[in-house]
Amino acid sequence: MNKAGDLMLGGLFQVHFFSVFPDQSFTAEPQQLTCHSFDLLGFRQAQTMAFAIDEINKDSQLLPNVTLGYSLYDNCLTLGVGFRAALALISGQEEHIILNETCEGTPPVLGVVGDSSSTRTIAISTVLGLYRVPMVSYFATCACLSDRQKFPSFFRTIPSDAFQVRAMIQILKHFGWTWAGLLISDDDYGLHAARSFHSDLGVSGGGCLAYLEVLPWEKDLIEFKRIVDVMKKSAARIVIVFAHEGQIINLMEEVVRQNLTGLQWLASEAWSTAAVLQTPDLMPYLGGTLGIAIRQGEIPGLRDFLLQTRADLHHNNTSGNSMVNQFWEFTFQCRFAPTPSGWVENGGKICSGDEDLEAVETEFLDVSDLRSEYNVYKAVYALAYALDELLRCETGKGPFHKESCATLQTLEPWQLVYYLERVSFTTSFGDEVSFDENGDALPIYDIMNWVWLPDGQTKVQNVGDVKMSAFNGEQLTLNGDRIFWNFKSKKPPRSVCSENCLPGTRVVRKKGEPECCFDCIPCSEGMISNYTNSLECFSCTEDFWSSPQHDHCVLKKTEFLSYQEPLGICLTAASLLGTFICAVVLGIFIYHRSTPIVRANNSELSFNLLLSLKLCFLCSLLFIGRPRLWTCQLRHAAFGISFVLCVSCILVKTMVVLAVFKASKPGGGASLKWFGASQQRGTVLVLTAVQAAICTAWLVSSSPSPHKNTKYHNDKIVYECVVGSTVGFSVLLGYIGILAILSFVLAFLARNLPDNFNEAKLITFSMLIFCAVWVAFVPAYVSSPGKYADAVEVFAILASSFGLLVALFGPKCYIILLRPERNTKKALMGRTER
Repeated sequence: MNKAGDLMLGGLFQVHFFSVFPDQSFTAEPQQLTCHSFDLLGFRQAQTMAFAIDEINKDSQLLPNVTLGYSLYDNCLTLGVGFRAALALISGQEEHIILNETCEGTPPVLGVVGDSSSTRTIAISTVLGLYRVPMVSYFATCACLSDRQKFPSFFRTIPSDAFQVRAMIQILKHFGWTWAGLLISDDDYGLHAARSFHSDLGVSGGGCLAYLEVLPWEKDLIEFKRIVDVMKKSAARIVIVFAHEGQIINLMEEVVRQNLTGLQWLASEAWSTAAVLQTPDLMPYLGGTLGIAIRQGEIPGLRDFLLQTRADLHHNNTSGNSMVNQFWEFTFQCRFAPTPSGWVENGGKICSGDEDLEAVETEFLDVSDLRSEYNVYKAVYALAYALDELLRCETGKGPFHKESCATLQTLEPWQLVYYLERVSFTTSFGDEVSFDENGDALPIYDIMNWVWLPDGQTKVQNVGDVKMSAFNGEQLTLNGDRIFWNFKSKKPPRSVCSENCLPGTRVVRKKGEPECCFDCIPCSEGMISNYTNSLECFSCTEDFWSSPQHDHCVLKKTEFLSYQEPLGICLTAASLLGTFICAVVLGIFIYHRSTPIVRANNSELSFNLLLSLKLCFLCSLLFIGRPRLWTCQLRHAAFGISFVLCVSCILVKTMVVLAVFKASKPGGGASLKWFGASQQRGTVLVLTAVQAAICTAWLVSSSPSPHKNTKYHNDKIVYECVVGSTVGFSVLLGYIGILAILSFVLAFLARNLPDNFNEAKLITFSMLIFCAVWVAFVPAYVSSPGKYADAVEVFAILASSFGLLVALFGPKCYIILLRPERNTKKALMGRTER
C-alpha cells in the first residue's frame, strides 16, 4: 500500500499468517516467496496507519503545508521478508529515487512504524540504528530493545516485557500465588520474558517458578505431551504463558486430550484477547483466564474510513495483488480477473470491486476493542508531532550545530530521532504519549478476564489495569467482584508450594528446592516472630518473654515475697502476732513490776529484751513486699542490730546470774561491782554498737540493693535483694552467732546453780533453740531461690524470736498469771513449806 507525499513514512505489518518458500534446487531461477492465510487484524493495523496519516493531513494545526505519504509492506510473519521490506523502505526502489543537482534530498522514508515481532524488530532495528532511522514499534515488547547502545533509534508505543513481567508479578502477589509454572515461546519474546521472571520474581517476593517449559513452533506431539505431563504432576495451579496463538492452539489440543482442568491461566498480551482460542471446546479449560492486554483506546472516525476501503482493479498484476485486493478476495470469497485456472468452472465468484462491506459480517469493521491499532495510531502521531516540532524550529535557535535547524530539503533521520526523544502529546482518547530515555512509552496495561457465560458464549472483559507510577512503582487496580473464576468455589485458587509460616514460627528452606518450598519451625522459648514467613525468630528484651503463641513479647511475670500471697500473709500474721504477744507480756511485766519474779530477773533487762524481741518480729516485715533500695539496706541492718540487742540482753542476764551466785560464796562479793545497773546498760550498748558499726561499714562499702534476677526462671523476673558484700553479711551473722554461743556456754555452766527458779536453765534452753534455728538457716537460705530465700530468713527470724519469747517469758507469765502463790520471795528462794 502506497500513497505519495512530501514526507514519507514506512510501515511493516503482518498481513499474512504463513509464507511458502520456493524450491532452492539451484537448477532454475528461483520463484518469489508466496504468502497465504490473510490476517484481518494485521490489515486493519495497516489501514489504521493510513487513517492516521489521512487525519494528520487534514489537520491544519499539525504539519501545515506538508503532506505525509506512506509505504506499507507485508512481512508475511517471516524475518527474511520483513528485513527485505525494511531495507526497501530506507533505501527505496531505484526508479523512485529523485535527487537534485547536489545529490541531496529527503530519504525514501523518514521513519518506520513496525514491526509486530520482537525477533524481526531486533534484526531490523539493528540495521536502522546504524543510519539513525527512527523505528517506532507498536507490538515488539522484548525488554532487550530498551538497550540504547544497541538500538539507538528504536521507540515503541507498547510497554516492554520487563514491565509486563512485573505486572504479572503484581497479579501473583495480589492473589497470594507463590507457586506458578511458566510456558514460553522459543524466540526472543519468550526467552527474554523468562529471563525477566527469573531476575524479578525472587527479588519482589512474588513467588517461585515450579517449572519452565519452552513450547515448540512445530506440532511436536511428543514434546507437547511431555509438557502437559509436567503441568499435570505439578502442584502449581497457576500457568503463565508467554507465547503466540499458534503455539497455544497446539498446546490446548493436548490439554483437552488429557482433560487437564483446574488450572488458572495467566496470558501475555500476545494471546490475551485471541478470539481463536475462545471456543466452546476450549472454554472449560481456558475460562477465567486473566490476561495482560494492550491498552484499549478509541479512534473516532476509523470505522467510517475502513468502510471506504475499495479494491484497486489497476493493481491486479501477475507479480502479486495489492493488500486491499487480497483483503477483498478474502472477505467476499471471490477472485479478481484474470482468475486462477478452474476457478470459475468450480463455481468460484469473480470480484467486481462493487461489493458492499457492510453487507458481510467481518471482524475488520469491529472497532469496539482497538488495542494494537491504537498503538499504531499513537506511533504515527508520535512521528508527526516530532516532525512538526522539527519544522517549527526557528533559525538561530535550533538544537543542532551552531544552533541550526533542520529543513524540509535537508532533513536527516537522526534529526528526527532527536525530536522523537522529546515528543509529548495527548491523544483524543486522553492518553499521554512520550518516551523515556530508553525509547519506551509510559507503561500501562489492561487486565482482561475470559468470562464463560451460562449460554455457552464467551466474553473478554476488562477487570482492571496496571500502570507505572513515578512514586509507587507498579500500581495494580483490580475489580475483584467482576472476575470470573472457572472453579466450583467461584473463588481464586490457592497455589503455593508451602503454606505461609504464621507468626510464632520461622521459615526453614528445604534443601535443593526453590525458596518458596520450606518448613515452618516454631520459635524457641523467649523468641518470637511477629509477621508471616519470618526467616528468623527474635529474642525478647530483658523484661519481656514470648507469649504462648510466640508471636509477640509480653511482660515477664514478677516474683517476690508479696503481702497478697498465702505465704506472705502467714508470715505477716506471725510477725504481727509475735509483736502483739511481746506487747502483752511487756504490759504484764509492767503491771506486775513490783512482784518478786519480775524484780528478781532484772526487770530493766527484761523490758529491754521484750522491746528488742518486738523489733525482731517487726524487722521481718522488711523482707516482705517488692524489694526497694531502702528496704534492702534496712532489712539486714535492722535484723542484725535487733538480734544483737536481744542476745546482748540475754548475755548480760546470764553474766549477772553467774556473778550473783559467785558473790554468794565467801570472798566473791567484789564481782558484783562489775555488774551494776549502769554496767549492764553499758555492756548492752557497747555490744549493740559493735553491730551498728559493722552494718554501717557494710552499707557504706558495698550496700545491699534490689536486683532483677532472670536466672531462676526464663519467663519470670525474681526481685530480690543482693547482699552486696558477702563478707559484710557473714560478719553480721557471725557476730550474732558469737554472742549467742557465748550466752549458751555461760548459761549451760550456770544451769545447776541452786535456786528454785534458776533463769540460767531457761536461757540455756532458749539459746539452744536459737542456735539450732540459725544453724539450720544457713544451708536452707543458700539452697532456696528467689522469694523462698526471703521466706526462709523470715521464718528463721520468727522461729528464733518465738523460741526466745516462749522459753524466757513463758514460765514467768505462767507463774504471774496462773500460780501467783509462787510469785513470792520465799518461793523463789526455795523456802516455802512443802
